[in-house]
Amino acid sequence: MHGSKVQMGKVLAIANQKGGVGKTTTAINLAASLAVLEKKVLIIDADPQANTTSGLNFSPDNDQKRTLYEVMIGKISASDALVQTEMSGLHLIPSHINLVGAEIELLDADERESILKKAIAPIRDDYDFIIIDCSPSLGLITINSLTAADSVIIPVQPEFFALEGLGKLLQTIRLVQNGINPALTIEGFVVTMFDGRTKVHTQVVNELREHFGDMVFNSIIQRNIRLSEAPSHGKPIVLYDVMSNGTANYLNLAKEILDRNTTVK
Repeated sequence: MHGSKVQMGKVLAIANQKGGVGKTTTAINLAASLAVLEKKVLIIDADPQANTTSGLNFSPDNDQKRTLYEVMIGKISASDALVQTEMSGLHLIPSHINLVGAEIELLDADERESILKKAIAPIRDDYDFIIIDCSPSLGLITINSLTAADSVIIPVQPEFFALEGLGKLLQTIRLVQNGINPALTIEGFVVTMFDGRTKVHTQVVNELREHFGDMVFNSIIQRNIRLSEAPSHGKPIVLYDVMSNGTANYLNLAKEILDRNTTVK
Protein backbone atom coordinates (compact mmCIF):
# COMPACT_ATOMS: atom_id res chain seq x y z
CA MET A 1 0.00 0.00 0.00
CA HIS A 2 2.93 2.39 0.62
CA GLY A 3 3.56 5.04 -1.97
CA SER A 4 0.21 4.62 -3.72
CA LYS A 5 -1.74 7.84 -3.68
CA VAL A 6 -5.02 6.31 -4.75
CA GLN A 7 -7.41 6.18 -1.84
CA MET A 8 -9.64 3.17 -2.31
CA GLY A 9 -13.33 3.86 -2.15
CA LYS A 10 -14.60 4.20 1.39
CA VAL A 11 -17.36 1.71 2.15
CA LEU A 12 -20.12 3.02 4.42
CA ALA A 13 -22.82 0.69 5.69
CA ILE A 14 -26.09 2.34 6.73
CA ALA A 15 -27.54 0.13 9.43
CA ASN A 16 -30.20 -0.04 12.09
CA GLN A 17 -32.22 -3.16 12.76
CA LYS A 18 -35.17 -1.01 13.80
CA GLY A 19 -37.38 -0.33 10.78
CA GLY A 20 -38.76 3.09 9.92
CA VAL A 21 -35.80 5.15 11.12
CA GLY A 22 -34.99 6.65 7.72
CA LYS A 23 -32.28 4.14 6.80
CA THR A 24 -33.12 3.85 3.11
CA THR A 25 -33.92 7.57 2.88
CA THR A 26 -30.45 8.24 4.28
CA ALA A 27 -28.75 5.75 1.95
CA ILE A 28 -30.38 7.20 -1.17
CA ASN A 29 -30.03 10.87 -0.29
CA LEU A 30 -26.53 10.70 1.17
CA ALA A 31 -25.37 8.87 -1.96
CA ALA A 32 -27.10 11.41 -4.24
CA SER A 33 -25.69 14.34 -2.24
CA LEU A 34 -22.15 12.97 -2.49
CA ALA A 35 -22.71 12.59 -6.25
CA VAL A 36 -23.87 16.24 -6.43
CA LEU A 37 -20.61 17.15 -4.66
CA GLU A 38 -18.83 15.50 -7.60
CA LYS A 39 -17.87 12.24 -5.91
CA LYS A 40 -18.19 8.91 -7.70
CA VAL A 41 -20.64 6.88 -5.68
CA LEU A 42 -21.99 3.33 -5.76
CA ILE A 43 -25.04 2.44 -3.71
CA ILE A 44 -25.60 -1.24 -2.96
CA ASP A 45 -29.12 -2.26 -1.99
CA ALA A 46 -28.52 -5.09 0.49
CA ASP A 47 -32.11 -5.17 1.72
CA PRO A 48 -34.46 -7.78 0.18
CA GLN A 49 -37.30 -5.23 0.44
CA ALA A 50 -35.47 -3.38 -2.37
CA ASN A 51 -36.69 0.07 -1.29
CA THR A 52 -33.46 1.74 -2.37
CA THR A 53 -33.82 0.09 -5.78
CA SER A 54 -37.38 1.35 -6.31
CA GLY A 55 -36.52 4.71 -4.69
CA LEU A 56 -33.99 5.22 -7.50
CA ASN A 57 -36.61 4.37 -10.11
CA PHE A 58 -35.61 0.78 -10.86
CA SER A 59 -38.05 -2.05 -10.67
CA PRO A 60 -36.57 -4.98 -8.74
CA ASP A 61 -38.44 -7.27 -11.15
CA ASN A 62 -37.14 -5.64 -14.30
CA ASP A 63 -33.91 -7.46 -14.57
CA GLN A 64 -33.91 -10.21 -12.00
CA LYS A 65 -30.78 -11.79 -13.33
CA ARG A 66 -28.55 -8.88 -12.41
CA THR A 67 -29.10 -8.02 -8.77
CA LEU A 68 -27.11 -8.35 -5.56
CA TYR A 69 -28.57 -11.84 -5.15
CA GLU A 70 -26.78 -13.13 -8.28
CA VAL A 71 -23.58 -11.43 -7.10
CA MET A 72 -23.81 -13.05 -3.66
CA ILE A 73 -24.38 -16.56 -5.00
CA GLY A 74 -21.49 -16.12 -7.43
CA LYS A 75 -23.48 -16.14 -10.68
CA ILE A 76 -22.25 -12.73 -11.87
CA SER A 77 -19.58 -10.21 -10.89
CA ALA A 78 -20.40 -6.99 -9.09
CA SER A 79 -19.50 -4.99 -12.19
CA ASP A 80 -22.08 -6.98 -14.19
CA ALA A 81 -24.79 -5.89 -11.75
CA LEU A 82 -24.07 -2.14 -11.94
CA VAL A 83 -26.78 0.14 -13.26
CA GLN A 84 -26.46 3.84 -14.01
CA THR A 85 -28.98 6.00 -12.13
CA GLU A 86 -30.46 9.29 -13.27
CA MET A 87 -27.49 11.08 -11.67
CA SER A 88 -24.24 10.96 -13.57
CA GLY A 89 -21.94 10.09 -10.66
CA LEU A 90 -24.21 7.52 -9.06
CA HIS A 91 -24.38 3.78 -9.78
CA LEU A 92 -26.60 1.18 -8.14
CA ILE A 93 -26.41 -2.55 -7.53
CA PRO A 94 -30.13 -3.36 -7.22
CA SER A 95 -31.77 -5.74 -4.79
CA HIS A 96 -34.54 -8.29 -5.17
CA ILE A 97 -36.73 -10.28 -2.78
CA ASN A 98 -34.64 -13.32 -3.81
CA LEU A 99 -31.93 -11.99 -1.52
CA VAL A 100 -33.86 -13.53 1.37
CA GLY A 101 -33.00 -16.93 -0.09
CA ALA A 102 -29.31 -16.10 -0.28
CA GLU A 103 -29.10 -16.28 3.52
CA ILE A 104 -29.98 -19.97 3.35
CA GLU A 105 -28.04 -20.75 0.18
CA LEU A 106 -24.85 -19.32 1.63
CA LEU A 107 -24.95 -21.14 4.95
CA ASP A 108 -22.39 -23.72 3.80
CA ALA A 109 -20.27 -21.34 1.71
CA ASP A 110 -16.58 -20.84 2.52
CA GLU A 111 -15.91 -17.60 4.38
CA ARG A 112 -19.58 -16.80 3.98
CA GLU A 113 -19.29 -13.54 5.96
CA SER A 114 -16.81 -12.11 3.43
CA ILE A 115 -18.60 -12.82 0.14
CA LEU A 116 -19.71 -9.21 -0.41
CA LYS A 117 -16.31 -7.80 0.56
CA LYS A 118 -14.60 -10.01 -2.03
CA ALA A 119 -17.26 -9.26 -4.65
CA ILE A 120 -16.78 -5.49 -4.49
CA ALA A 121 -12.96 -5.59 -4.18
CA PRO A 122 -12.38 -5.37 -7.98
CA ILE A 123 -14.58 -2.26 -8.38
CA ARG A 124 -13.70 -0.51 -5.13
CA ASP A 125 -11.11 1.75 -6.73
CA ASP A 126 -13.67 3.05 -9.24
CA TYR A 127 -15.58 4.96 -6.53
CA ASP A 128 -14.96 7.56 -3.86
CA PHE A 129 -17.73 6.10 -1.73
CA ILE A 130 -19.65 2.84 -1.71
CA ILE A 131 -22.81 3.02 0.37
CA ILE A 132 -24.56 -0.16 1.48
CA ASP A 133 -28.19 0.02 2.55
CA CYS A 134 -28.38 -2.83 5.07
CA SER A 135 -31.39 -5.00 5.73
CA PRO A 136 -33.14 -4.32 9.06
CA SER A 137 -32.52 -7.93 10.09
CA LEU A 138 -29.13 -8.71 11.59
CA GLY A 139 -28.73 -11.86 9.48
CA LEU A 140 -25.97 -13.07 7.17
CA ILE A 141 -26.47 -10.39 4.49
CA THR A 142 -26.11 -7.61 7.09
CA ILE A 143 -23.04 -9.34 8.56
CA ASN A 144 -21.64 -9.38 5.00
CA SER A 145 -22.36 -5.66 4.69
CA LEU A 146 -20.60 -4.91 7.99
CA THR A 147 -17.65 -7.10 6.99
CA ALA A 148 -17.33 -5.25 3.67
CA ALA A 149 -17.63 -1.82 5.33
CA ASP A 150 -14.98 0.53 6.64
CA SER A 151 -17.51 2.25 8.85
CA VAL A 152 -21.16 2.35 9.82
CA ILE A 153 -23.62 5.23 9.76
CA ILE A 154 -26.52 4.68 12.14
CA PRO A 155 -29.74 6.63 11.52
CA VAL A 156 -31.62 7.28 14.78
CA GLN A 157 -35.13 8.56 15.18
CA PRO A 158 -35.46 10.91 18.17
CA GLU A 159 -37.83 8.77 20.24
CA PHE A 160 -37.75 7.79 23.88
CA PHE A 161 -36.48 4.28 23.30
CA ALA A 162 -33.97 5.18 20.61
CA LEU A 163 -30.98 4.44 22.83
CA GLU A 164 -32.35 1.08 23.93
CA GLY A 165 -32.90 0.01 20.33
CA LEU A 166 -29.27 0.75 19.53
CA GLY A 167 -27.99 -1.86 21.97
CA LYS A 168 -28.52 -4.83 19.71
CA LEU A 169 -26.95 -3.17 16.68
CA LEU A 170 -23.90 -1.99 18.65
CA GLN A 171 -23.53 -5.55 19.95
CA THR A 172 -23.55 -6.91 16.39
CA ILE A 173 -21.00 -4.29 15.32
CA ARG A 174 -18.79 -5.31 18.25
CA LEU A 175 -19.04 -8.98 17.26
CA VAL A 176 -17.93 -8.13 13.71
CA GLN A 177 -15.08 -5.99 15.09
CA ASN A 178 -13.93 -8.77 17.39
CA GLY A 179 -14.08 -11.36 14.64
CA ILE A 180 -13.94 -10.74 10.92
CA ASN A 181 -13.50 -6.98 10.55
CA PRO A 182 -11.43 -5.46 13.36
CA ALA A 183 -10.95 -2.23 11.36
CA LEU A 184 -14.71 -1.47 11.34
CA THR A 185 -15.54 1.87 12.95
CA ILE A 186 -18.72 3.82 13.62
CA GLU A 187 -18.74 6.80 11.26
CA GLY A 188 -21.52 8.41 13.25
CA PHE A 189 -25.13 8.56 14.37
CA VAL A 190 -27.44 10.69 12.23
CA VAL A 191 -30.68 12.00 13.74
CA THR A 192 -33.55 11.62 11.26
CA MET A 193 -37.19 12.76 11.22
CA PHE A 194 -36.43 15.53 13.69
CA ASP A 195 -39.12 18.01 14.66
CA GLY A 196 -37.76 20.97 16.62
CA ARG A 197 -41.18 21.80 18.04
CA THR A 198 -41.31 18.47 19.85
CA LYS A 199 -39.74 18.61 23.29
CA VAL A 200 -38.99 14.89 23.31
CA HIS A 201 -37.00 15.18 20.08
CA THR A 202 -34.72 17.84 21.52
CA GLN A 203 -34.31 15.81 24.73
CA VAL A 204 -33.35 12.66 22.83
CA VAL A 205 -30.82 14.53 20.68
CA ASN A 206 -29.23 15.96 23.85
CA GLU A 207 -29.18 12.48 25.37
CA LEU A 208 -27.53 11.03 22.27
CA ARG A 209 -24.88 13.77 22.31
CA GLU A 210 -24.23 13.20 26.03
CA HIS A 211 -23.91 9.49 25.44
CA PHE A 212 -21.97 9.40 22.16
CA GLY A 213 -20.37 12.86 22.01
CA ASP A 214 -19.06 13.90 18.61
CA MET A 215 -20.00 10.54 17.13
CA VAL A 216 -23.38 12.21 16.60
CA PHE A 217 -23.33 14.21 13.37
CA ASN A 218 -24.05 17.93 13.69
CA SER A 219 -26.24 17.69 10.60
CA ILE A 220 -29.78 16.75 11.57
CA ILE A 221 -32.37 15.48 9.11
CA GLN A 222 -35.64 17.27 9.76
CA ARG A 223 -39.04 15.74 9.26
CA ASN A 224 -39.93 16.81 5.75
CA ILE A 225 -42.97 15.96 3.62
CA ARG A 226 -41.06 16.35 0.34
CA LEU A 227 -38.45 13.91 1.61
CA SER A 228 -41.06 11.24 2.25
CA GLU A 229 -42.71 11.84 -1.14
CA ALA A 230 -39.53 11.61 -3.20
CA PRO A 231 -39.07 7.78 -3.22
CA SER A 232 -42.53 7.19 -4.70
CA HIS A 233 -41.37 9.35 -7.62
CA GLY A 234 -38.19 7.30 -7.93
CA LYS A 235 -35.98 10.29 -7.20
CA PRO A 236 -33.55 11.38 -4.53
CA ILE A 237 -34.70 14.59 -2.83
CA VAL A 238 -32.11 16.71 -4.66
CA LEU A 239 -33.78 15.84 -7.99
CA TYR A 240 -37.34 15.90 -6.62
CA ASP A 241 -37.22 19.25 -4.81
CA VAL A 242 -33.87 20.98 -4.78
CA MET A 243 -35.15 23.81 -2.57
CA SER A 244 -36.52 21.60 0.21
CA ASN A 245 -35.12 21.27 3.73
CA GLY A 246 -34.46 17.63 2.95
CA THR A 247 -32.03 18.58 0.19
CA ALA A 248 -30.23 21.06 2.44
CA ASN A 249 -30.07 18.58 5.34
CA TYR A 250 -28.56 15.75 3.29
CA LEU A 251 -26.09 18.04 1.50
CA ASN A 252 -24.93 19.21 4.94
CA LEU A 253 -24.53 15.61 6.07
CA ALA A 254 -22.55 14.75 2.92
CA LYS A 255 -20.25 17.75 3.47
CA GLU A 256 -19.76 16.78 7.11
CA ILE A 257 -18.78 13.24 6.06
CA LEU A 258 -16.37 14.63 3.45
CA ASP A 259 -14.82 16.91 6.09
CA ARG A 260 -14.39 14.00 8.49
CA ASN A 261 -12.74 11.95 5.78
CA THR A 262 -10.33 14.56 4.45
CA THR A 263 -8.97 15.96 7.69
CA VAL A 264 -5.60 14.48 8.56
CA LYS A 265 -6.02 12.27 11.57
